[in-house]
Amino acid sequence: MPLATTTPMGQAWRTLSVVSLASMLTGLGGSSMNVALPEIARHTGADATAAGWILLGFQLTTTVLMVVLGRLADLFGRRRMYLLGLSVYTVAALLAGFSPDAWVIVALRVVQAAGAAMLLTNSAALVSDAFPRERLGEGMGVYVASFSIAGLIGPTLGGFLAESLGWRWVFWFNVPLGVACLVWGALVLRGPAPGDRDRGLDLPGSLLVLVTLGGLLLALSEFTRLGWSHPIVVSGLVAAVAGLPLFLARERRAAHPVVDLGLFRDRAFAFGTLASFLNAVARMGMVFLVALYFQAVRGEDPVQAGLKVLPLAVAAMTASVVSGFLQRLLTARTLAVGGAAATTCGLLVMLAVMSTDVPYPAVALGLVLIGLGSGVFLPSNTTAILDGLPSDRLGIVNAMRLMLQNTGNVVGTALVLSIITAPLPAALHQQVFAGTLGRLSGGAVEQLVTGYRYALAVMAAISVLTVLACLARRKAT
Repeated sequence: MPLATTTPMGQAWRTLSVVSLASMLTGLGGSSMNVALPEIARHTGADATAAGWILLGFQLTTTVLMVVLGRLADLFGRRRMYLLGLSVYTVAALLAGFSPDAWVIVALRVVQAAGAAMLLTNSAALVSDAFPRERLGEGMGVYVASFSIAGLIGPTLGGFLAESLGWRWVFWFNVPLGVACLVWGALVLRGPAPGDRDRGLDLPGSLLVLVTLGGLLLALSEFTRLGWSHPIVVSGLVAAVAGLPLFLARERRAAHPVVDLGLFRDRAFAFGTLASFLNAVARMGMVFLVALYFQAVRGEDPVQAGLKVLPLAVAAMTASVVSGFLQRLLTARTLAVGGAAATTCGLLVMLAVMSTDVPYPAVALGLVLIGLGSGVFLPSNTTAILDGLPSDRLGIVNAMRLMLQNTGNVVGTALVLSIITAPLPAALHQQVFAGTLGRLSGGAVEQLVTGYRYALAVMAAISVLTVLACLARRKAT
């Protein structure tokens, strides 16, 4: 049974505590994996493909399932979906630690991603449902800050676990945290409110989402490695091209559409979700990029690399919490513009200083700017999108926002992984992901740094587009 509360705000803060703890759980899993991936690749014999799919498989699965699970949460209750997601995520982490090889890890990361999708789809919706409008910015700021705290702890934790206890503990540390979150969530979260619910579910539309979006993301993730003519890439593109018109036709006439296409007629919503997508592409992979730089280029161990990405997480955590209180002075849309601009400045700093022997303070400056920008942008943009929506639409709208944001994560990761290795011979790609390239010739390291410059230039250009999308939304409202 949920805990009794004496005030609505008491229940709101309890709900936020559950959401924040679970968000830290999934955030720790992702940020620790970014740093520990080279160690996992070395000990499991993972080639560049398997190493990439340990990251991409999780992101792709989470994104593909997001909208369907958002609709199911609106129908059957966010509490039930949230607790199920915690259970699936925790059990999959336990089993992943026993994996005999890299591809079993990939498969279990896919299962873990299904649990994470149940959590992510409902987190912001639970916060929006619990907090009154005048306090929503504070709740959203703390919620987003929980990911930043995970980003603060995760890289160091991942490096320490992989270096000291072994790569399996990169998965096993999730288990006690997951059990604690599950117990606290069962006590605190309220069941669905009484009343009539529209229980219609568009099964054909849900299947078309999986086929269309899954095919597109698969093709985008693999074309740089396999080429446009490879059967896997061609199949993904065919599924996306054939599925999209069928999906649009289905959703226009469905009695209970899985995606409310009418929302995109609202220019503010359309530009807000576009900004989420572009921002995700621009900033995705920065922790992984920097941690990999210090291992593959500078030859440092995972613990040292993890410590050197901490400024980004500290800045993001601080900015996320402060952004909620700043919304009492400035609108969420104005803050989103400022956050996107700060992220762009940080990426430009990283581009300007990138070299084989860049002084660490210059890297830290770029990371701080990116962290401050992300910390302000994410809660402010989310508040702007979800503000004023009825409770029974929060799940699907938040899922649509996250679907586009996570699509940006997948696209950003695929871009980063392909661009940084593009100047290198294919035979050296595995050394990059294993973090051992720095032990080879200086020429190879210089080629990798050239790839880093290409990647940062692309990310900075996309971040400029994020600022423009935020400005267009402000003019539209």
